Amino acid sequence: MVKDLRETIKSATSRFEELVRKVPGYKGYKEKELRREADKLLRVHLAKRFEGQLSRLSGIQMELTNRGRLASIVTLERCVMKLQMLIDRVKSASYGYGGVFDAIKVKEEELDALYEFDSQLEEGVTRVSSLLDELAAAAQAEEKTALPSGDLVSLLDELNATFSQRQDVLLEVGNEAFDEGL
Repeated sequence: MVKDLRETIKSATSRFEELVRKVPGYKGYKEKELRREADKLLRVHLAKRFEGQLSRLSGIQMELTNRGRLASIVTLERCVMKLQMLIDRVKSASYGYGGVFDAIKVKEEELDALYEFDSQLEEGVTRVSSLLDELAAAAQAEEKTALPSGDLVSLLDELNATFSQRQDVLLEVGNEAFDEGL
């Protein structure tokens, strides 16, 4: 499990930043920025871990191709596309920015909820890795790969669907902020 990057970023502040934090209104602004930065770093970390799994998947795909087991390649290609889509989404996801003049103000609690949501993807990396272990073992042993590759497709669909809920977290934040303003 990745350590909480919010504390790491907060502890790295300079003396100047500590002094500037005493300016009225700046402290809250800076804390939000630190939360956003922590979430961004977490997503970069997760994307790199998923990219490592994509590399493993490509290796397994190459091994099966070299062994002439072309029936497995179609399913694995679907896995590659789904995993690449997840990586791209994780890398480019919104980080809950709400500027000074935006209609929707994002609070620290909501940014923390976004961070917690993203940190749960760490388990997804572990699950993908486990299925790739099964797939690699089946490929090495010349066994059928249909079951682990089918499970991998299902898992990647699940992870992409779960990541789609991240936008719901942002929209929910926006709706709550909108409701409070009425």
